[in-house]
Amino acid sequence: MDFRPIFLVIGILLATLALVMLIPALVDAFTGHSDWEVFAISSGVTLFVGVAMALTSRAGAMRLTIRQAFAMTTLSWLTMTFFASLPFIYSSLGLNFTDAFFEAMSGITTTGSTVITDLDNAPKGILLWRALLQWLGGIGIIVMAIAVLPMLKVGGMQLFRMESSDQSEKALPRAAQVATAIGVIYLLLSGACAGAYWLAGMSGFDAFAHAMTTIATGGFSTVNASIGHFNNATIDTIAVVGMIIGSLPFILYLKTLQGDFRALFSDTQVQMFLSLVSVVVIMAAGWLWLKNGLGPILALRFATFNIVSIITGTGYTTSDFSLWGSFALPIFFFIMFIGGCAGSTTCGIKIFRFQVLYAAARSQIHHLLQPHGVFVPQYNRRPISDEVIVSVLSFFFMWFMSFGLLALGLGMLGLDFLTAFSAAATSISNVGPALGPIVGPSGTFQVLPDAAKWLLAGGMLLGRLELFTVIVLFSRSFWRG
Repeated sequence: MDFRPIFLVIGILLATLALVMLIPALVDAFTGHSDWEVFAISSGVTLFVGVAMALTSRAGAMRLTIRQAFAMTTLSWLTMTFFASLPFIYSSLGLNFTDAFFEAMSGITTTGSTVITDLDNAPKGILLWRALLQWLGGIGIIVMAIAVLPMLKVGGMQLFRMESSDQSEKALPRAAQVATAIGVIYLLLSGACAGAYWLAGMSGFDAFAHAMTTIATGGFSTVNASIGHFNNATIDTIAVVGMIIGSLPFILYLKTLQGDFRALFSDTQVQMFLSLVSVVVIMAAGWLWLKNGLGPILALRFATFNIVSIITGTGYTTSDFSLWGSFALPIFFFIMFIGGCAGSTTCGIKIFRFQVLYAAARSQIHHLLQPHGVFVPQYNRRPISDEVIVSVLSFFFMWFMSFGLLALGLGMLGLDFLTAFSAAATSISNVGPALGPIVGPSGTFQVLPDAAKWLLAGGMLLGRLELFTVIVLFSRSFWRG
């Protein structure tokens, strides 16, 4: 395999990461914190490696093969995570390499699980760096979902290949133009969210940091109590709207701006997602009102915020939902798996795969009842090919097998059933908080053994890159070509 195109892409990404590192360096320098030197040196090292990789790889052919695209996707995320962990290691927090890598992986995969126990007193530069990592990870996964994953035919993502649609249906003629346009939309939405938070009463710094992690559905906060710290219904509402915006397909925002005003709400994936969120919120609010004795308005506020946060994989909290009772726990456990729409910043299994699976199962039932009938499963009013159905079924199998093995591995390391199962679910779904007193909304992942943190970091990468992108690299035939 010719690695030069891969190293060129990774070099460009590292150079970008190095420049972004200068933002928290400036913030720490402005606030008089010595960590500015850590960010400046880390930026210099990252920039040197990135530029060196890019310059030494320029002679390579710039057309990526499928094998190179697989290798580039996983290697770029691992390399970015390694260099992103440098400020965590050498900052005043003094995290060891395992904790720093875990925190960086959680940030760049927009998971939101943390090992930092005292965010209230953490330096501003580190808090901003965590938010920036999630913001970069959010835009990174959108570009991947539009340009790379459909080409790799990962888990049914070929449904969203722009090349396969009619010329008239293309949002813009080339993937690069689409990625640029979506980057601008992402930036504008983040700015609007920051402005709304600031007007609702957050400080400028908190508004900026939370806006980045809201639109990226990442969930890193600047305070220990997450959004609950502000105890403000307006801020809760802004966060809910921001999280839902981040979990819908960004390509549809682009089509809407180009004049197709029905694009967003005529999409069956969006309709299914919003309907599901509404049903689960009503169930949880009813439980809090009738069983836990909360007033109906407060029950609806808590239920809406926390359900939307977990189902979109954001991971903000306003209360410890682990304590909501027997009915709430399984709700939160199962919605961790769902995620949002394809082409959004969310992770999880994604709504479209459930729709494809349902359509295939419905078609199979009709076949059983009428063996000579012709029943074609459909998605978005279009027939689904057998290739896509097989791809989605394979994804489900690998997803639950990976989840099961991860939970077993955590159990072998001595974690109790609830902690092991919910931590495995939250890492592979990139949600953030798990369930229970240890890794639940009021806990952190700091107390877990180092081996568990490495397993969970691997789970985050698997979930973020749609499983097959990583798993294929462990195949001997892949390296044989």
